[in-house]
Amino acid sequence: MIYLDNNATTRLDPQVLESMMPFLTDNFANAASTHPFGLSASDAVKTARQQLADLIEAQPHEIVFTSGATEAINLAIKGVAEQYSSKGKHIITVQTEHSAVLDVCQYLETKGFEITYLPVQSDGLISVDQLRSALRKDTILVSIMAVNNEIGVIQPLKMISEITHQAGALFMTDATQAVGKLPLNVDELGIDLMPMSAHKFHGPKGVGALFVRQRRPNRVKLEALLHGGGHEGGKRSGTLNVAGIVGMGKAAELAQRYLKTDAERIGKLRDTLEKQLNTDAEIPQVVEMVKKVVGELRAMSGM
Repeated sequence: MIYLDNNATTRLDPQVLESMMPFLTDNFANAASTHPFGLSASDAVKTARQQLADLIEAQPHEIVFTSGATEAINLAIKGVAEQYSSKGKHIITVQTEHSAVLDVCQYLETKGFEITYLPVQSDGLISVDQLRSALRKDTILVSIMAVNNEIGVIQPLKMISEITHQAGALFMTDATQAVGKLPLNVDELGIDLMPMSAHKFHGPKGVGALFVRQRRPNRVKLEALLHGGGHEGGKRSGTLNVAGIVGMGKAAELAQRYLKTDAERIGKLRDTLEKQLNTDAEIPQVVEMVKKVVGELRAMSGM
């Protein structure tokens, strides 16, 4: 069997696993504890928070750790909906968003919110003119994914954020398929909220994060989904998954280090595969072709 589904999940990097192991064995303390073991775990979380912030050009205190991108998306959209409902109950998203976004929006419709689902053009991109037309005085949030998980189209985030902010709304982008693969600067792109998940860039499953802008001019306030301890600045209560968070931080560090070279290497692999498969060959010939390409891909990637 050949695994060709890295958009769904990636293999845990050996260096990530190595960084996690001490917090699964010897240093198993709760990061909220005030004894030396707990303080050591807390320091490890702080390091991971900085590593992830560095990857997206954010500030460490703007990173909220979650159980994954789905929870981060729920926290972002529902948190904004509750916090800003006095301003308005209109949210804009796109028909091709991941179900984690669409399902939350459909849930909010049952709570009295109005959702506009923008269509996409033949190339998978939204029409910025349609976005402008859809924005209203009571629009509180625009949520448009950075990279589509099925067709890979990259939306013009900077232009979208500028249009959104001109209308006085917040901009969220689901960057689950972009973080660790593309250079992302939340300040340059004007992003206010950005969910992400570690297992998309060779980190562990079961851990993710939400970037929540805490600086002017668009300091975001969120209503928490979980209560009971006030963890993560009161935004996400619950005992921290220290090992997972450490792994996510290490994966972020590695992604930042190899971002450019990995993009070039994977681009060549993709082009080779597409070139070899873009034929009118019969199924048996295609099977043989795939075997040949897989061998070439392994050789090119050093596997």
